[in-house]
Amino acid sequence: MLPQARSGIVATLHAVSVLPFALLLAQCVLSISAHAQSAAPPTTASAATAAPITLGQSVVPLYGPWRFTTGDSPVDPKTGEPLWAEPGFNDSQWEAVDLKPATGEFDPAEPDTLQVPGWRAKGHPDYSGWAWYRLAVPLAENSPNLALAGPAHVNGAYQVFLNGDLLGGMGKFGRAGEAPTIYWSHPAMFLLPQAGPSGRLTGYERQQVLTFRIWTPQWLTFPGEGGIHAAPLLGEAGSIAAEVRLEWTARIRSCGYSIFDGLILFFLAIAVASLILFDRTDPVYPVVAIVLSLSAGLDLFFSLANLTTVLDFTTYVLLLTSVFLPLIMGGWMLVWWLWFRLTRPAWVPWAIVLQTVAYMVSQVLGGSPLSDAVPHSLGLFSHVASVTVRLLFLPLMVLIVGLGIRKEGRGGWLVLPALIPMAVGQFESELAALHIPTAWNPFGFVVFLGQVGFDLAAAAISLLLLRRLVLSVRRQRQMALDVKQAQELQQVLIPREQPPIPGLDIETEYRPAREVGGDFFQIIPHPTDGSTLIVAGDVVGKGLKAGMLAALLVGAIRTATDTSLDPAFVLSVLNKRLVRRGDAQATCLALSIATDGEATLANAGHMAPYLNGEALPMEGALPLGLIEDAQPSVMQFQLKVGDKLLLMSDGIAEAMDTDGQLFGFDRLHQLLRTATTAAEVANAAQAFGQEDDISVISVTRTPMTEPALA
Repeated sequence: MLPQARSGIVATLHAVSVLPFALLLAQCVLSISAHAQSAAPPTTASAATAAPITLGQSVVPLYGPWRFTTGDSPVDPKTGEPLWAEPGFNDSQWEAVDLKPATGEFDPAEPDTLQVPGWRAKGHPDYSGWAWYRLAVPLAENSPNLALAGPAHVNGAYQVFLNGDLLGGMGKFGRAGEAPTIYWSHPAMFLLPQAGPSGRLTGYERQQVLTFRIWTPQWLTFPGEGGIHAAPLLGEAGSIAAEVRLEWTARIRSCGYSIFDGLILFFLAIAVASLILFDRTDPVYPVVAIVLSLSAGLDLFFSLANLTTVLDFTTYVLLLTSVFLPLIMGGWMLVWWLWFRLTRPAWVPWAIVLQTVAYMVSQVLGGSPLSDAVPHSLGLFSHVASVTVRLLFLPLMVLIVGLGIRKEGRGGWLVLPALIPMAVGQFESELAALHIPTAWNPFGFVVFLGQVGFDLAAAAISLLLLRRLVLSVRRQRQMALDVKQAQELQQVLIPREQPPIPGLDIETEYRPAREVGGDFFQIIPHPTDGSTLIVAGDVVGKGLKAGMLAALLVGAIRTATDTSLDPAFVLSVLNKRLVRRGDAQATCLALSIATDGEATLANAGHMAPYLNGEALPMEGALPLGLIEDAQPSVMQFQLKVGDKLLLMSDGIAEAMDTDGQLFGFDRLHQLLRTATTAAEVANAAQAFGQEDDISVISVTRTPMTEPALA
């Protein structure tokens, strides 16, 4: 995925359908007549001269031989144009360069598949910067309207001149002395001046001098780089246009895999990010989403730079080598560390972060376009450091995956297929320099080794996520079963129907906020004196944990009442039970009602009961579970025949509507003026907006009925 490899591979691998172009060529007529050339060099313009060419509806590769020289042209002080582009310039002392492939073949459907080495393989191994190519092209008199297809593969930016006039170029050229902005070499078409009024070329027009001005930056340091690698094409304008369209089709197809892969990774990143909504405690989900997004962005940036001029080549290379690759590599290592929930050795996460930062810095200084701005010795040191850092990733990856396999077993083995190509893919530039292939073009799609590694890693994490999802569903089903059993247990502990108690009419309503609630109550008649003990409470918290604690307290109430039904004693027993746990609190009250209506009430932080619509004036007291010696507040009062006593949890007053307003005590006071049953009170609070468990116990004293005489 390194840019040097991509720029060399993508520009040369255009697999396209030959049939449509073959049909076009079937209608073309190509006749090339060779004329003997003079043995003496030209006296004015010494540009290399090809054989005269007669063109019909066809294209011809301009192999040359071209005249070539390094450096940049001086400027004509009169015209301000480069002298080396002028048709009369004597280039006889320049080198001769042939752009014909080693096989000598040309396929017009795939013109860039047979490349030739650049100037670094032809006597200029260390040169970078400006260079010029010149070729004199003699044309036959009946040549049609002509056009030129730019070279399919050029290292850097170029301008093309015809007889000293600028036709166009590839790249953004600024003022003299400034390096141009480089873009990926795109298929380009340049129209040549048309024939004269007679439709025939004059002598001057028949001697066309083509000139290419090339800029290759220093950081493109591969052997064989530099300048033009495929001959430009000359031909009838319609044929050249068809050829350029064909090249664009091949170019788009070559990016097909990257576009598809980027979109798949992007949607996968969204899917993984959505898992955060279901489990915010696991840090692996956001890290996986970020790494997948980076991988998707790398694929899409590659396609954007390859197909458009929105992103220049220098910026793309800088982002690729100094941002995306280090972050993706370090990110995947952190993913596996978090995925396997490893904690030892504790220095591994810090090592991942430090190596990622070192990777980025060393690439900026020694392996990217910015290396031109640093001293050569520092750049060389940074490049060596970059290789060293990437090599140090390997033992760290082996350590993490090895620990994961030892801990997770089968889940860890899924990581291994992604490990090798991901690690080797970090050295694409070095492997390309050794002529070891790191990219392939199945069916015309360009696929890179590092890309394969990242995709295998994404596939592995997807399978592991699917496996975790299956296990999570099983756990949720088991949890749902546990909750159902807890609900059944709570229904047993808090019976819906109460046995008849002489002299008392008791109604109960219980509305948990969740499947299992934390409110509880018990109604226990005395076995001998006819009194009744009512205990009601509210565990701090909600859900299953609060429900289990409520069940514990109900059991403790049953145990305490085996000894005494005194309200203060019962609360003391419950307080000690919670204090011993150390992590639970609850509010609670205990009410004892004798047969004559004498009532004793003990309260530990619970909401005060309402007698005939008015709150009983009780002293405050601490909830249960805070301190061992806490004492409840105790009061006595008389419950007359017809009096109604309401015992409620704070879920009534804490009900909240959609605007965030509490039900409050004022609304409760007004409600109790009209509500006659416990169900009406519970319904009103629930309709307002239930936030907490709601429990209501209504106790009305009724006249004692004498037993009938036999």
